Amino acid sequence: MNGQGSVLAKGVPWPPSVDEFYLPGWFYPWITKFTVMVWIALAVVLVFFLVAYRNPKLVPARTQWLAEEIYSFGRNGISGDVMGHQDGVRFAPYITSLLAFIAVMNVMGIVPLFQVSPSAHIGFPTALAIISWLVYIGAGIRRHGFVGYMKLTTIPPGAPKWLYPLLIPLEFLSNILIRPFALAVRLFANLFAGHFILLVFTLGGFVLLGSSTVFLKPISVLSWVMAIVLTFLELLVALLQAYVFAILNAVYLQSSLAQEH
Repeated sequence: MNGQGSVLAKGVPWPPSVDEFYLPGWFYPWITKFTVMVWIALAVVLVFFLVAYRNPKLVPARTQWLAEEIYSFGRNGISGDVMGHQDGVRFAPYITSLLAFIAVMNVMGIVPLFQVSPSAHIGFPTALAIISWLVYIGAGIRRHGFVGYMKLTTIPPGAPKWLYPLLIPLEFLSNILIRPFALAVRLFANLFAGHFILLVFTLGGFVLLGSSTVFLKPISVLSWVMAIVLTFLELLVALLQAYVFAILNAVYLQSSLAQEH
């Protein structure tokens, strides 16, 4: 393998490898297909909102209405409900941007020619989780100061002092270190599992169709039907996981900004 895709050895194709995700030519190995897909997802979100608001009207057209509904859901349905009106409005652009960007990336997993989501690669959920970690840690320190934030985060109110040696490390681990890990793994695992299941049923249909056992050939149709049904389920999972990632960010921000945990 040399980064140009699968090669033939004595007329037999090698199975796909990680090199399939690299672009040929001078792009290799610096730019992968996942990277290009992230750029496309970002461009789709930016262009959509710019076009929707290029000429805003009091009575919105269809595109403006859809953009307003998405933003309203992010501001009122997620950020405002979790964080309250003042902080909800303040962080609504960030929460809505996360929601829209991750939703587009996730849906790529069922779009022809893409057929895999960047979220199914652990690197991109990890990057988003680190950004989220920096945002909610930074917001907490800005509001309470470093010492005050560490105290609120690691010392539960009303806990007896003799438990502090046990509680402080556990609370620090739970609230500071595990949160970004949980954000990244939850998004990655759900999208990777969905992609893997679709691949199993799709390729399974071809394997059954080419089987030498006659009674297995009709089962290939059932395998493809299941792949179609699971594609719609994967669409639901893709949108749900974008919502989960956004609402968990709002919950973490709320806990960082609150006076008591």
